[in-house]
Amino acid sequence: MMIASFKSLHFLLGLFVSLKLLALAQEENHFIYHGFTGANLLLSEIAKIHPNGLLELTNTSTQQIGRAFFPFPFQFNTSLFNNSRSLSFSTQFAFSMVPELPTLGGHGMAFTISPSVNFTGAWATQYLGILNSTSNGLSSNHLLAVELDAIRSLDFKDINDNHVGIDVNDLTSIESAPVTYFSGEENENKSLALISGLVMHVWIDYDEVEKLLNVTVAPITRTKPTLPLLSTPLDLSSVMLDSMYVGFSSSTGAVASSHYILGWSFNRGGQAQSLDVSKLPSLPHQRKSRKKSHLRILVPAITAVILLVAISGAAYIIRSKKYEELREDWEQEYGPQRFSYKDLYKATTGFTDRKLVGSGGFGKVYRGVLPSSKMQVAIKKVSHDSIQGTKQFVAEIVSMGRLRHRNLVQLLGYCRRKGELLLVYDYMPNGSLDKLLFRNDTPSLNWVQRYQVLRGVASALIYLHEEWEQVVLHRDVKASNILLDDDFNGRLGDFGLAKFYDRGANPQTTCVVGTVGYIAPEVTRTGRATTSSDVFAFGTFMLEMACGRKPVEPEQSAEKMILVDWVLDSWKIGDILRTGDPRLEGNYVVEEMELVLRLGLLCSFSTPQARPSMRQISQYLDGNASLPEMPLDGASIGLMPVSHEEPGDFTLSFHRSNDYSAHSFSSTDSILSCGR
Repeated sequence: MMIASFKSLHFLLGLFVSLKLLALAQEENHFIYHGFTGANLLLSEIAKIHPNGLLELTNTSTQQIGRAFFPFPFQFNTSLFNNSRSLSFSTQFAFSMVPELPTLGGHGMAFTISPSVNFTGAWATQYLGILNSTSNGLSSNHLLAVELDAIRSLDFKDINDNHVGIDVNDLTSIESAPVTYFSGEENENKSLALISGLVMHVWIDYDEVEKLLNVTVAPITRTKPTLPLLSTPLDLSSVMLDSMYVGFSSSTGAVASSHYILGWSFNRGGQAQSLDVSKLPSLPHQRKSRKKSHLRILVPAITAVILLVAISGAAYIIRSKKYEELREDWEQEYGPQRFSYKDLYKATTGFTDRKLVGSGGFGKVYRGVLPSSKMQVAIKKVSHDSIQGTKQFVAEIVSMGRLRHRNLVQLLGYCRRKGELLLVYDYMPNGSLDKLLFRNDTPSLNWVQRYQVLRGVASALIYLHEEWEQVVLHRDVKASNILLDDDFNGRLGDFGLAKFYDRGANPQTTCVVGTVGYIAPEVTRTGRATTSSDVFAFGTFMLEMACGRKPVEPEQSAEKMILVDWVLDSWKIGDILRTGDPRLEGNYVVEEMELVLRLGLLCSFSTPQARPSMRQISQYLDGNASLPEMPLDGASIGLMPVSHEEPGDFTLSFHRSNDYSAHSFSSTDSILSCGR
């Protein structure tokens, strides 16, 4: 009897102990806190609990960490009933981030599951107080974190400065999303701002069977949305150890936030209990002290001013370089003729290719509109490196600007930069004469227009040779240097090779300059240009106008290759009109055509003294004088080389272009064999 009673007592005692252990086990695997008054949490760094039970992880101190963990680890190695391993868990919490500045705060916080609460060596800022640059990414961390991140960290490839991310052993999230919640009533996602200072609710649920981690966020006033923010397939079997702590870690950086937890529930094996919003502690009243109000205004203002000054300084330096010019003291006397590079840059919209109207051996020409006067101009950029004697050259440029004649392209002024010189001229809307004279894709000038151009250019050369205060040698008279105005009047331009000298003096130059086919033979021998050498070039120009072709055309037959030779040979056989431009189709005044061709030959005499002056040429073209007969018979017409000439004793002989190597140069590009 006693034995039976003892066995019954033993059974009842065992049953009581088992039920008690089961109750304790169930209690240890879940908890719920509405505020944390009396809670025995493990707090570290600057974390603290307010008298009303509010858990404060960090305050507005910079570069700080705050942590709070449940005091006992959870055993994930066995289930409650069948001793099998279970990794499922569920948690929810209410939090708030109150930033130091309205739009900028600390880095954020993370719900963390870790094998230890010892985070020695962990950094604040973007590492959230749980890792550092050395430990980040190690599989030995056995760390799972759900981050609420309010600062974008490029090191971790953050998507923005307001996101939720899932981190496994590494603060580079395996998946993240901007903070939103699904509104069932409106059937769309609504945005939330982590640092709004509002209280928000987070649900985190892991299902070991489905191996799925869901994270859901909503305002504290809303029920749990039907759709999670993140739903991430995840196998935690290699991450979770048998014993793991759960809690929160938070950090601030150069700017801070107060990070608060108002309530928290957790369940290791089932669904976490729902928080009762009415039982949650309230947030502290935000005291807007005069000092902080001033700081919130002054800090952004000072930052903006510093940024504005830096940007303005950089812009000024860039603009100064962009519009930089060369100016020397001796240029002050030329002030009215000098343009600022800034105005010329704006006039051509930065010297873009669409403003380019021509280019040649001495530079490129751009069309522009001066910003102040709205005047159309042509701007020529000349390489400065090719100019010797800059002071003298600029003086000559300014002198050119004082030239005034209706058949000269007016030079308005200049600008000088390092490496280049810019010349500003009147703009001629019909471009250069050679384009209308030699190209088949443009309309050809009729004879009346051509004859008018010849008379105009002749008048301009008389002005340069005889009427201005100094003698001006152009030294590069040719079709491409004649520009046409609105009425197709010819204007002589491009004074890049021009030479000035006083009347009665000899030109001090021994340089061969000009264009092959237009250079007088004596210039090739002595290098000394005169008014007669300009006449020689004008003679070639007259033949161009009458014949509609260039002085040297290698693709022509041997008979026609050299223009002056072909015209001369045609005259000798009494058929000079055959050389006329076929595009005129015979629509010209025969007497004028013959006059221009014969006068062109007369200007091509190899002896300078045999050539007429520009005034005589003008008289012939105007019909105020008769062209003299040119003897073409016997020895008086010897086509002798230039080297056989003797000063003061000459024969009326024409200079054939093949007396110098015409084929080794372009027949259109100007040449300059030395300085100026």
